Amino acid sequence: MPPRALVLITALVLALHWLVLSGVPLAWDSPAQPSGRVFSTRSIAAAPPTVAAAEAAAAPVAVAPKPASPRPRLPARSKPKSSPPDALTAPGESGDASIQPEAAVAVAVAVADGNATAPSDDTPLSPAEPASAPEAPASAPPSPSPPPASAPPTAEPATGVDITPPGAGTGQVPSATPPPVRLPPPTRLAFDVNGQAKKFSYQARAELLWLHDGSRYEARQELSAFLVGSRAQRSVGAVTAQGLLPERFSDRSRSEQAAHFDYAKGRVTFSANTPEAPIGPGAQDRLSVFIQLGALLAADPGRFVPGTQVTLTTVSARSADRWTFSVEAPETLDLPAGATPTLKLQRLPRKDYDQKAELWVAPALGYLPVRIRLTQANGDFADLQLRSSSAP
Repeated sequence: MPPRALVLITALVLALHWLVLSGVPLAWDSPAQPSGRVFSTRSIAAAPPTVAAAEAAAAPVAVAPKPASPRPRLPARSKPKSSPPDALTAPGESGDASIQPEAAVAVAVAVADGNATAPSDDTPLSPAEPASAPEAPASAPPSPSPPPASAPPTAEPATGVDITPPGAGTGQVPSATPPPVRLPPPTRLAFDVNGQAKKFSYQARAELLWLHDGSRYEARQELSAFLVGSRAQRSVGAVTAQGLLPERFSDRSRSEQAAHFDYAKGRVTFSANTPEAPIGPGAQDRLSVFIQLGALLAADPGRFVPGTQVTLTTVSARSADRWTFSVEAPETLDLPAGATPTLKLQRLPRKDYDQKAELWVAPALGYLPVRIRLTQANGDFADLQLRSSSAP
């Protein structure tokens, strides 16, 4: 074959291979580009930032503050003064509604004090109130205070013994000298007690011991009940032609309170720090009054007919008051000690809340009390009835 023919064949084969290879994409080759005008992009690597540019980018962007409108300035708030501590409140005697064990004994004692003590009216300042009034400016002159008004003199209560016969008008001047008396001999009296305290019924025993030697006397009464407790009263003093002259009266239950008689000053003072009270001839305490009344009747029985009233100052361990007793008709009582002829005296209350006292004295026992019944305004009562009598 001539060499010219070989060259043509070789050139033809190479052209066919090029056409075939150019039409078949390979796996690692990029996909075929679409026909027409082709836009191409290229990435340009940015130059690394300088140190100053990096610090500026890291710093927070400063925002200019918006000018604020002027705000009114509030006055400084003064610190309030501390209010005083709460005042201690003393328990009223009537504040406890529960039944105390000693309540029955307190009512049952023959000379129990029937006057309640009003609670104090000391009210502490509230926290909103200032503890003291604001000080006046230094330049302001002090205003002159008005002169205190003089209080009218308080009239002293009557202090003598007033014996008013039946039908006589009230308002008689009390006797300056007590009437004569006849004291009973020393005696020990035992009583059975029935009563009620705050709707609680109870039974108890009581004893009245009466002693004297013609110049000095002592009267002691004690009431006690099982699982309840006891209460005792004692009166000591001198014996005079007009009867008993008390010097000290004490009343003891949980604690003891006493009244002290000062005849030189004409006053009686109290250990309970209650106001002192005037006393005069014939003044008695809540225990000696029952002995004194019987001694008055024993000295002159014909003078004390039914309807006669006897008024005298009677002192408790906290106060003094005028008690009026009315002589009632004779009665024969059926007592635990047996049938006993008696003469009844009854206290006439002056106020709605006064204690009612009924007293029966026996002429056969020197007019000593053989029954005492005390009734409070709320209905509580104590009834002492003679069980036995003997020499002390």
